Amino acid sequence: MSRLRSFSISVVNLLKEEIVRNLGALCGGLLLCLSLAVSADPIIIKFSHVVAAATPKGKASEFFAQRAAELTKNKVKVEVYPNSALYKDKEEMEALQIGAVQMLAPSLAKFGPLGVKEFEAFDFPYIFDDTADLHKITQGPIGASLLAKLEPKGIKGLAFWDNGFKSFSANTPIKSPADLKGKKMRIQSSKVLEEEIRSVGGLPQVMAFSEVYQALQTGVVDGTENPISNLYTQKMHEVQKHLTLTNHGYLGYAVIVNKKFWESLPVDVRGQLELAVKEATIYANKIAQEENDSALEGVRKSGKTVVYTPTNEEKMAFKKAMAPVHTKMADRVGSELLKSIYKETGFDPGKL
Repeated sequence: MSRLRSFSISVVNLLKEEIVRNLGALCGGLLLCLSLAVSADPIIIKFSHVVAAATPKGKASEFFAQRAAELTKNKVKVEVYPNSALYKDKEEMEALQIGAVQMLAPSLAKFGPLGVKEFEAFDFPYIFDDTADLHKITQGPIGASLLAKLEPKGIKGLAFWDNGFKSFSANTPIKSPADLKGKKMRIQSSKVLEEEIRSVGGLPQVMAFSEVYQALQTGVVDGTENPISNLYTQKMHEVQKHLTLTNHGYLGYAVIVNKKFWESLPVDVRGQLELAVKEATIYANKIAQEENDSALEGVRKSGKTVVYTPTNEEKMAFKKAMAPVHTKMADRVGSELLKSIYKETGFDPGKL
């Protein structure tokens, strides 16, 4: 009986050991499967912006998302949220800094309120004659040094994207600076832009981009300044009777990411994304003028807005009225920075 009992115990112990081994193998297999499943999950990049998907920035962000997926072989998935779907103007920068989104392409005026006032150099009126002058800055050492100034804010600057040159709109004709006197003009948050509007007798009104259409419609503001693609895609032309092609200022974007997130990416993935950004930048800058030309044609065909092209004399009157902005606001961005830009572009406000 004792032998039988000992045999039974031995069999039971062997069965226990076999069960433990099988469970261990099963758990190990499950863990391996889970590990592979986790490693197969793509890296998500939330890319938020405040303009319509049909704008140069909207199209460029979608292009970037596509190329990021292709170059990383779907290791990265870029989710693009246009039209302030996630965050408005005043919210998106903080969202990036805390990691709620990973990527933005805010207009350059957004960095002044963040404490990097040098970016407001892009807001100076008539500082760039054309995109050739502009690209000497955005694609050269001055642009690179400006992007580097974002790093202490927890932001990594990757590139500059063009939108276009801004024009004034209102419900009354604009043929001279005097026509803007007393007008409440919506602007982005920029001290330089505030001074620009004051230089022509207007009343600057800082307002989130997503709120502008309703503000124009209800008369909270009288007019605005925008590249034509923004004016058209946001349907502002439907509530503005007059548009004058002053091309007085530039509106562009900086493609930025959360610095901590960017540096946490595998080196190979980061390199592939850098290439995607480079390709998207070429694409963005190529289509910017095309999109603005197309939008201008759309505004004209709508019949809702009278489009006026100022004469050379009228355009010079705007340049002269705004020239003092360069002197008054030089300290805001740094006189040496302005001089370095003037040297590259050949602009001289003193000769206006």
